[in-house]
Amino acid sequence: MLKRFVRTVLSAACLLLPAAAAAGDLIPVEDFARHVLVSDPTLSPNGQYVAVNINDVDGESHSLAVFRVNDTTHPVSLLRLPKYETAADILWVSNTRIVVAKGKLEGSIEKPYLTGEIVATDYDGKRQDYLYGFDSTKYGTRASTRGTDEGWGFIVGRPTPANGHFYMRTRGWNNNGYSTLYDVDATRNTRHLIGQIEVDDMSFMVGADGQARFAFGRNDDDQYVVYHHEGSRWNQMSSAQVGGSFSPIHFTPDEKGIYANYAAGGGPTSLVSEDENGNNRKVLARASSGSIGDIQWTPYPYQPFATTLDTGVPTFTYIDPNLPVAKLHRALVLKFPGEYVDFLQFSQDGSELLFSASSDRDPGTYYLISTQNYKVSKLFAASPWIDPAKMAERRPMRFKTHDGKELEAILTVPNSATQTNLPMVLLPHGGPIGINDDWFFDEQAQFLASRGYLVLQVNFRGSSSRGTDFVESGYRQWGTGIQDDLIDSVKWAIAQKYADPNRICVFGASFGGYSALMAPIRAPGMFKCAVGYAGVYDIPMLYSKGDTHQSKSGRSAMRKEIGDNDAALAAISPVNLVDKLDVPVLLVHGEDDKRAPFAQAKAMRAALDAAHKPYEWMSKPGEGHGFYSEKDTVEFLTKLQDFIGKYIGPGVKTN
Repeated sequence: MLKRFVRTVLSAACLLLPAAAAAGDLIPVEDFARHVLVSDPTLSPNGQYVAVNINDVDGESHSLAVFRVNDTTHPVSLLRLPKYETAADILWVSNTRIVVAKGKLEGSIEKPYLTGEIVATDYDGKRQDYLYGFDSTKYGTRASTRGTDEGWGFIVGRPTPANGHFYMRTRGWNNNGYSTLYDVDATRNTRHLIGQIEVDDMSFMVGADGQARFAFGRNDDDQYVVYHHEGSRWNQMSSAQVGGSFSPIHFTPDEKGIYANYAAGGGPTSLVSEDENGNNRKVLARASSGSIGDIQWTPYPYQPFATTLDTGVPTFTYIDPNLPVAKLHRALVLKFPGEYVDFLQFSQDGSELLFSASSDRDPGTYYLISTQNYKVSKLFAASPWIDPAKMAERRPMRFKTHDGKELEAILTVPNSATQTNLPMVLLPHGGPIGINDDWFFDEQAQFLASRGYLVLQVNFRGSSSRGTDFVESGYRQWGTGIQDDLIDSVKWAIAQKYADPNRICVFGASFGGYSALMAPIRAPGMFKCAVGYAGVYDIPMLYSKGDTHQSKSGRSAMRKEIGDNDAALAAISPVNLVDKLDVPVLLVHGEDDKRAPFAQAKAMRAALDAAHKPYEWMSKPGEGHGFYSEKDTVEFLTKLQDFIGKYIGPGVKTN
């Protein structure tokens, strides 16, 4: 039964490939609606097993599966999780024991949110135990002594070498202003305190002595703070030490220093090494155009050997190209041309390496390589139904706004005969603060490109990857500066003859849904249609409904990022500006959305009705912030292509 279930999950998509090819050149909508089959593979310390998330073909059920690395068709065990729950964080604490932080999925736009529950299981599915969470008094080996576990638990890491223990950060439901760190024995379900600070929701870094050495994060006033444990107390690092940003990553191999992300001012972050006390800071990798993004690490004792930037097409810069692991990485980059080769995890002795290869056209495949004989074995493809050869190229580019600000644009160019004057869809990202679009595979952009549309995405002011100054330049610019950046990007695409000025629509989700309606209001005549998906249309409503306002830190962030003057916020809310909206609108929303509540869509619909403006409507019960059900997503994407096609599709006459 177990083997049959997993074989069904892993092979279901492959069975559909011939039918998709027979259907003609148009890639089926269903291919863009499916969830990836496997994700987050994690290698056991001895390199003999791999644990992965498996998504059932129903798109709603998830399991933790364990395979031998030499047999990925017959699972050793399968831990099924309740509907919409997933293994959000997976950590091997020994060669036979795994701990899992449970997550819940409430919408395609949001990442799985951690429920705060942590469970443990042996690799063969035996000795399952509940280590932390709100159900601790109901079951588990320590149920009678866990009545005070009223909070969230988070996996921080584990000692090296693996000894069956892991580090767990906790945060109380009562928001008592403490962050706590434990060393947990995942077999005996015992724990002892190794760090505590009277600041809520801090992250920790553990030292060689097994004690918390750094605590860092945003406090209740939404201020970024860093603390260093010295003697018996926590000392807050000064602004001179923290600079524009500072976050510790790992201790150096000699355990005397640390690696950290750091920016002296508000510009892009660099990778640095320094003494634990902050002296002898040395820049290992930096760039002027973007922050250091991905970092590639050697086996234990960990040392960074290559970095990429968070902007543009990711290109590796090697810190020490003569390291054996750097030479191996360069060889694999040559073996997988056009792909991004990411070293995910080494076995404890460094003899086995789990890595992935992905690109703008490829969601990715996971491989194992022996560092002894260099034999490469394919483990899993994330989305085997996607044919990279049929996907569109994504081109990061630069342009300047009307006031001289240089921004990054990403064009997804359809595989068509012509590359100029294409019908175009502007696709603004959500957030908007601290989020960015990147070069990697994007389902929505690829779907629209497969229908013949050029897709334009913009890392407007407020986006991440370019430092705190750039992020903060988006504060209180929801309806003004950010929209100007989006409008300038369209003008640039037209001037470069990428886009047909008479065939442009805008579609976005979350804040992108807000922009989808606000951009046409700010630029009359530029767009032929607008699609708002899980959008925000009444900004003052964010303070009374929605989940962001429920915590003090969330309210502090909102005041900084969008302001709290009701009159000013109402003046940049689309519900109050429908008289200036001159395009047909499609509104799509989940009726159980907690981030942008359904009331947002209903308010926008009421405003459109009152103004006698044309619109189409789609809502789904049981859906959250973005549709999660594959069936509902197929229906939405079908409606999206039909709606956009009416206004800028083939054969449509425009003026």
